Amino acid sequence: MTRVDTLIASVDNALRTIAGAVHAARPSPAAAIPPDALGADDRHRSGALMRVNHVGEICAQALYQAQALTARTPALRQQMLQAAREETDHLAWTQQRLAELGSHASWLSPLWYAGAFGIGLVAGRLGDAVSLGFVVETERQVEQHLAGHLDRLPAGDARSRAIVEVMQHDERRHADAAAAVGAAALPAPVRWAMRGAARVMTTVAHRV
Repeated sequence: MTRVDTLIASVDNALRTIAGAVHAARPSPAAAIPPDALGADDRHRSGALMRVNHVGEICAQALYQAQALTARTPALRQQMLQAAREETDHLAWTQQRLAELGSHASWLSPLWYAGAFGIGLVAGRLGDAVSLGFVVETERQVEQHLAGHLDRLPAGDARSRAIVEVMQHDERRHADAAAAVGAAALPAPVRWAMRGAARVMTTVAHRV
């Protein structure tokens, strides 16, 4: 794909992501698990947690699309786009699970996408090594975040748990792949700022 092709695909991806018009290439990990009978409180708790995860996947789409646009080499551009395609599965799975729980996606989805896209552009403009380092740090933080959600999900919510476990595995794999091709270690203040921004996002998305 040329950069123009990538730009057009990125715009299309943004519109689909924000509109919720996404489809998974892989079956949902929850598909083989019988429907649950969660009480109202547990459904509310699971819905809030899965909304946060859905927002995380919206941000992942924006980050990877922006970093694909700014990648210096075709190989790195393809790696970013492949990761984005796999993250689309997560987006579709969490969206479906929100509907099952009777919950809703964040009402601030366009804002989340725009903010993450801007951050991805900055990371990409700083060079491929920094862009890859940003992927590593982001995915490591997301992996930890998902581990926390596995602890917080209601014990009876096996369907959400199955989705989160596969997501966690994929995020770890994306981080390892980025580290393997020359990611630069980010300075501690940058990592702290990323954690702070993620904390704001998760706090707001949990409620809105």
